[in-house]
Amino acid sequence: MTQTATPHAGAAMPTARPAARYDVRPGKPHPIGATPDALGTNFVLFSQDATAVQLLLFASHDAPQPFKVITLDPDADRTFYFWHCYVTDVQAGMSYAYRVDGPSDLNRQGHRFNPRKILVDPYARGHAADIWDRVAACGPDDNVATSLRSVVVDLHAYDWEGDKPLNRPMHDAIIYEMHVRGFTQSPTSGVADPGTFLGVIEKIPYLKKLGVTAVELLPVFEFDPSEIGGTNPVTGEPLSNYWGYSTVGFFAPHSGYSVQPEAGVAIHEFRDMVKALHRAGIEVILDVVFNHTAEGNHQGPTISFRGLDNSIYYHLEPYDRQYYTNISGCGNTLNCNHPVVDKFITECLRYWVRHMHVDGFRFDLASVLSRGPDGAPMEDPPSLWHIELDDELADTKIIAEAWDAGGLYQVGYFPGFRWAEWNGHYRDDVRRFVKGDKGLVGAVAARISGSADLYQAKGRLPVNSVNFITAHDGFTLNDLVSYNDKHNEANGEGNGDGTNDNLSWNCGVEGETDDPAVERLRARQMRNFLTILMLSQGVPMFVMGDEARRTQMGNNNGYCQDNALAWLDWDRVATAGDLVRFTGELIAFRKSHPRLRPTNYFHGRTNSRGLADLEWHGCRLHSPGWNDPASRVLAFTLAGFPGTAHGDVVAEDVDIHAMLNMEWDDLDFDLPAVEGRRWYRVIDTGAAAPDDILSPGSEKLVDGDSYRVANRSVVVLISRPAAERVAQ
Repeated sequence: MTQTATPHAGAAMPTARPAARYDVRPGKPHPIGATPDALGTNFVLFSQDATAVQLLLFASHDAPQPFKVITLDPDADRTFYFWHCYVTDVQAGMSYAYRVDGPSDLNRQGHRFNPRKILVDPYARGHAADIWDRVAACGPDDNVATSLRSVVVDLHAYDWEGDKPLNRPMHDAIIYEMHVRGFTQSPTSGVADPGTFLGVIEKIPYLKKLGVTAVELLPVFEFDPSEIGGTNPVTGEPLSNYWGYSTVGFFAPHSGYSVQPEAGVAIHEFRDMVKALHRAGIEVILDVVFNHTAEGNHQGPTISFRGLDNSIYYHLEPYDRQYYTNISGCGNTLNCNHPVVDKFITECLRYWVRHMHVDGFRFDLASVLSRGPDGAPMEDPPSLWHIELDDELADTKIIAEAWDAGGLYQVGYFPGFRWAEWNGHYRDDVRRFVKGDKGLVGAVAARISGSADLYQAKGRLPVNSVNFITAHDGFTLNDLVSYNDKHNEANGEGNGDGTNDNLSWNCGVEGETDDPAVERLRARQMRNFLTILMLSQGVPMFVMGDEARRTQMGNNNGYCQDNALAWLDWDRVATAGDLVRFTGELIAFRKSHPRLRPTNYFHGRTNSRGLADLEWHGCRLHSPGWNDPASRVLAFTLAGFPGTAHGDVVAEDVDIHAMLNMEWDDLDFDLPAVEGRRWYRVIDTGAAAPDDILSPGSEKLVDGDSYRVANRSVVVLISRPAAERVAQ
């Protein structure tokens, strides 16, 4: 039967026990985790190979010792491999943890059981890290006095006020990738609660005015900022895990993003943020990391999985199982297609949808989830298919970073049909084209038209392609046109980290400059990138601050820079106001034209004006120069068709003609005839603001049957009936 024990041998005297009975009963084997009710809490933990489990209860989140230690009976308190007990009077807010013992054969079996180490509950909804010491968790000795603690959380103690996930169609999505802390941490943000979930709420009016439909948040699961040590050799300031791509608690919001970091409070503030964003019509997509954990390599800390069942949760090297297979590039790799790990991942996603109302997930290094227990890619990975087919996740957006650090590159090949992918081919082809590489018009045409070459033959759709020019990992948009080379000296790795292949062009000067000609060219190049992105079929994504020329001074790997280098400087929203306005108008243009966001690929239809649904051109009509190795120009026409589409308010019967000139010379482009209509200019990235993009009703009539496009510019025209009066 369950027994109450004294604290671990050698421990200091425990904190005084609270005035309650804390009776111990066998409990139920499901659900996994800590589930409170009116009388107490049911605790469940999975460990297949454990021989002994102790549950520790703490009087406070920073108590150095538990006030109660409960030793579970392997006969009465274990069902199959699930250890469980019910403790009366344990309510929301109480901290708890585990000690687990088991067999020792590290080299052959890979077990790392150590009853001296304190383990958090993998299913915990909250964690307390006030006294956490990572170094103490790495050694073999007892670390109870400085351990992480799990926290009991009541998931029902919140008023959602009728909120639920928005379920916006994927083809209507415009994604804004952002970092919760970096979005408002700068003093220039002017918010009351900088760097927090509540700080995001204060900036919702900005997001709504910009027009984005979803925010994709860099990791918000509990992580350990102290994982990355060292100092910035440039400033002497300490470095930290800023991005958060090393998860400690998969079911808990990061307490560092809470105004009140007390254990369990972050969940309420996260929900407040989600609810407020939903009220503004903005979805919440979470960047999730299931490819590895914060426990690192064989020298890393023991936090949870390592001490619960190391050989089940991780890929281990077959020649010596004390070492971890490092397919993630981060020290360890989760064994995602083991049934228990697969169950853990799916239940985690359901939790964030069911209880936190998130709208979608972007999976970091998602190709790891396609690997079997032997590390080899699987044809039908159970984990990915369970996510794809799960009824509770059926309306949830799922986006893969379709590669990993072990060499898999699965863009266009990801298992399933709902899975969208970060389209690395799109990023690379468009970057090369805009910076001036020759002979890319065929590749760029494929990217603009939804990458049918990657998806259509497999029965997939344009929405399977998430199109992006920049992401958190790499140059910002400003730096993409300002630096030829990375400048990561501040990371303390001798500028050896981060990719060297940036496909960037500095427009003639490396870094910041006051040369007005260079600055004009850079501004034009940024408008070119954004315009092509919003004209492309598929789902556009851009990065926090790209619309305001956010710079990291050439650093393309800001993972450790929790400082002004990586934060959004809100003063730039004013100084780069022309680009902010351009981006907002560009998003509005995309929203008002369903032809730019179709649900399927083009079928060769022709409208009443004789225009095919998609026609490709060069400077001359119907001559795109597919086989011209020197070409840097491309044009295309999208035919409009009558009737509403996808529930849009505005009826779609507008033809769109776009001309892309990445040559150094101004060029004349032929215009297709549109019977009974005239062409009007909406966008000209070569024009000075505010003529670079014109609001509805102020478009400029185009005379003649050709249009001169300035060098390194994109021009977009729309057709209107000849009788309509539009600004001349």
